[in-house]
Order: sequence, then structure tokens, then C-alpha cells
Amino acid sequence: MDPAEDWLVGSLRLYQDFHAFDLSGATRVLEWIGDKGVFVAGYESLKKNEILHLILPLRLSVKENQGLFPERDFKLRHGGFSDGPVFDLKHVPGTRLLVTSGLPGCYLQVWQFAEDSDVIKAVSTIAVHEKEGNLWPRVDVFSSMVPGVLHGARLSDLKIVDLESQKVMYSSDISDSEKLSSLQVLDANTFAFCCTSGHLGLVDTRQMWAPLENISPNPGSGGERWCAKVRGMGQGPGSYIASLGSEGQLRLLDPRDLCHPVSSVQCPVSTPSPNPELLRVTWAPALDNCLAISGFDGTVQVYDVTSWDGTGIQVEPLFTHRGHLFHDENKMDTAPQVTTHTWHPCKPRTLLSAENDASLHVWDWVDLCAS
Repeated sequence: MDPAEDWLVGSLRLYQDFHAFDLSGATRVLEWIGDKGVFVAGYESLKKNEILHLILPLRLSVKENQGLFPERDFKLRHGGFSDGPVFDLKHVPGTRLLVTSGLPGCYLQVWQFAEDSDVIKAVSTIAVHEKEGNLWPRVDVFSSMVPGVLHGARLSDLKIVDLESQKVMYSSDISDSEKLSSLQVLDANTFAFCCTSGHLGLVDTRQMWAPLENISPNPGSGGERWCAKVRGMGQGPGSYIASLGSEGQLRLLDPRDLCHPVSSVQCPVSTPSPNPELLRVTWAPALDNCLAISGFDGTVQVYDVTSWDGTGIQVEPLFTHRGHLFHDENKMDTAPQVTTHTWHPCKPRTLLSAENDASLHVWDWVDLCAS
């Protein structure tokens, strides 16, 4: 039995549910709207890219084991086209607006989708003062009566812009030009940043720039790249930041002391990330102390961090999704790499993952240890 057949047979006991879908182009975006819809967007250069609002398969609401359903049973709700690649997309909560970022990085695009139309249309842009052709702004959205867009490609150009008036509501106004890898709005007044160097910070927008930060997180690390995610309210006991390095190092940090990791472990990745821009670490919103990582190869690894303590230890994943490795071996010349993943907002063990071959998977994994 070849590896693909072996995985297919084994998957019958590994998954409570599994759906596979082929997009028209690969996506780096999986943005939830509610718990039944998700936005995807293409990122190919020198062409128009689709932005799609997809409704997830109804069969995901059925509880009994259904086996494999590699069918095209997603429903297209809205669609539009971007003139350039889309690297990030955020839905503005409580509205029918989207904000996208990509190349060229000199502006953010604001989009609108309507109830009585299936079209996603561009409605305005937000100017970004980024002159380097290969950099694009990271973006997130403050949800309030007047939404604010947090964006920046470097620490020195971090800004919050009023979405309606486009007035600058907050800016870093510093000289530090470190490149950003991720931005995350935490509540109405605070956000987190992570630089590619591993430099982390928590910012309170009610005061001048004075973040809680780790100034020298990883001295002598060479070319390792980092991304990070803060565990939000309701995502488990306590507050932790997970910081993932491009060589598979994963750190947990207490926001009150970013200079001294609570734990630092080595994940068993097959190779350093071939494209660190695709590194992802995410906390499970409905499963205590679980997180997932991707961006190294064609897999998504799920970990339970409950017992992690100390530094330098090797850990093993609780579950590894390998479906992208065998989705269509003859479809691409390049090695498979997961481009992004996300947890379902409500279903504890359900994730979505996308790969560079334009496949999209929805999978509900079985905890074999618990069973």
C-alpha cells in the first residue's frame, strides 16, 4: 500500500469529519464571518485574484461519524476580484466591510459586500507610506462604534486609522524600523505586535508609545524568523503568547514578563520553513491549552501545552493533519506547503487549512489519546 492509500485508510479513524475543496487559486487568507462562513482570497502576482465568501458544508453540523466527503459542497455567497495579490484580509465586525493588504504595499483596500447582491466590490483605499516594493502592511481591526484599522509593515510606521474619516488615531512615532510579522487587536484599547526578529510587544493605545516588550528576545539567532499569537479571552485559563520560529522552536510567554519564556520547546518539523511568511501559530478558541502550527510543509500540527515546562525539550504533536501531502501528488511541481490554517470558532476540534496547490480542507480530528 502506498503512502496516500495508507493515509486514506488511516483517516477513517483519525477524523470525525473531513471535507476537501479545490479553489481556483491558492489562498493565504481564511477569515471567519460568524461560524458558518469564511473568506478566502488568491495571492498570485500579475493577475486578478478572486475574493470569495464561502458557506461551509451543512454536513459539518451532523454529529455522527461520516467518514470522508471530498466533495465540492461549499456554497459561494459573495465574490469579487482584486487587481493584485491578497496576503491578509480582515472582516470589520458588525459591518459588511473587509480590509485587505498585499502588494503593492502602498495602500489597503476596503471592500463591501451586500445582503441583496453576490458581489464584493472595492469602495475605498487607505494610504500606506511604505515605499519598499517587497513589503506589505500587516493589518487588524479595532471593533467599535467607529472602527479603526491597525496597520504597519515596520514598527516605525505602525498606525491606527479611523475607517470612515481615515484620520490617524494613533501612531508609534519611533525610529525602530524592524519588520513586522503579525499584528493582533486584543480589546478596545490594546494590541500586540511581533517582529520577524522575535521582538514582541503589547501596546496600550490610551498612552504614548510605551509597550511591554522583550527588547532582545533571541540574540545570535541568525536568520530565524518569528510570528506570534496571543491567547484571547475565553481561550483557556490564563493568558499566554505563543511565539513560533521558522526552525520549529515554540515559546510560551506570560504577557507580564515577555523577557523570560514560561517554556521553550522544539517541534519536530521536517525542515526549516521554506517561506517564513507562511508561518502560523493559532490558539484553539474552544479547546483548553491547545494550539496549532503550520508553514513548514504540507502538514498542520496540533499540540496540548498543558504539561509544557522548562526549556529545550522536544515535544510531540497531539495530532498531525497530513491530508495536504496526498491531496493531488501530480498537481504541482513544488513541494506541498500549508499556506494558512484556522480553528472553527465553536467546534473544538474542527480546523480549516489551505495549501499552495489551492486545496482547502475542513477537518474534525479525533483525540486518540482521549478515546
